[in-house]
Amino acid sequence: MIEFRHLIAIAYKGERVASRRLAARTGISEETALRATLETAAGADGLAHLLAERKAILAASAARAAARIADKAAANAARMTRHDGTPTPWRAWFDGSARPNPGRCGIGALLTGPRAERIEISEPAGYGNSSEAEYRALIAVLESALRAGARGLSIYGDSQVVINDVTGADAAAAPSLAGLRTQARALIGQLGGVALRWIPRHKNGEADALSRRAATASLASSAPNPGA
Repeated sequence: MIEFRHLIAIAYKGERVASRRLAARTGISEETALRATLETAAGADGLAHLLAERKAILAASAARAAARIADKAAANAARMTRHDGTPTPWRAWFDGSARPNPGRCGIGALLTGPRAERIEISEPAGYGNSSEAEYRALIAVLESALRAGARGLSIYGDSQVVINDVTGADAAAAPSLAGLRTQARALIGQLGGVALRWIPRHKNGEADALSRRAATASLASSAPNPGA
């Protein structure tokens, strides 16, 4: 005889509801009621055939679910690779902010190395718009990398404007950022082997916090002193 747990496993929700109502109406056990409900559903093929058929359906459904999970994991891995790239000995993250925009700029960056080197940058960067602030942050971290003797460096930023401007064709470059672009490219040329990669803002948290801290300090220093 087919065990009750197997019957529960293959029964559809409607069949379980119907069997409970049958048990309540007739006073028979829930197992007997469910068996009777499923035997009715099985018809001439019999309960054993229904059990095998339902198990095959459940197995196929589980396989599809596993495939969806695997596909999602592969897609996530591909996104991570696209954003992060192959690990390199030196890694850096940069961000810049302007308050208001344009306004007082703050830059933030983090540079890490293969021997636990960790260099943080958080400083005011004059006046400008957000793209200029981002560029100044990139230049600052490139200068730090050059001083540290970094080789094999991946730099991450969430500014598509700056990343595209540095890596793009000369014809597509923004004229207003030309001076900063020239400076950044010169530093990249001195370092050699630098990979610039865009990442979404939520993955650039440390550099963002450093730039915001610098922008806040810049605003505070420029505010009028009531006691002066």
